[in-house]
Amino acid sequence: MTAAAPPRSDRRLLVSGLLFGVGAAGAIDEIVFHLLLRWHHFYDRAGGAAALVSDGILHAATWSATVAGLALLADVHRRRAFAPSTWWGAVLVGAGAFQVWDGVVHHKLLRLHQVRYGVDLLGYDLAWNAAGVLLLLAGAVLLRRARRRTAP
Repeated sequence: MTAAAPPRSDRRLLVSGLLFGVGAAGAIDEIVFHLLLRWHHFYDRAGGAAALVSDGILHAATWSATVAGLALLADVHRRRAFAPSTWWGAVLVGAGAFQVWDGVVHHKLLRLHQVRYGVDLLGYDLAWNAAGVLLLLAGAVLLRRARRRTAP
């Protein structure tokens, strides 16, 4: 027996949180690590103008995710279907997914950039990915609790 699909407003709530979480995590990465600390760019292999353009493209993508998430959230509120635990759980899952994807795929598999250069990366990699996993787990716990509360 398969579980019934969640109502449309529940899916919108989840997608809203996921998009907002991805966008927020991307913005924090860009602001802190790309702009303030200047540890890396999204695409460091080319350097110079190409690195800055890659940051701009990443910024456009994460900002678009944030705006789309907020637009869906407004629609969920209009439908009076907002459930804070579900939304915050989805936000944390989205942020954690961004962090783990960035740490594993961008940093290690594609080698687009590293967390930082000129240092032993092990501690940075462990902290970066552990933060993402913790966000994912916290989000999953919130989503599970929210689901139990609304289960018939």
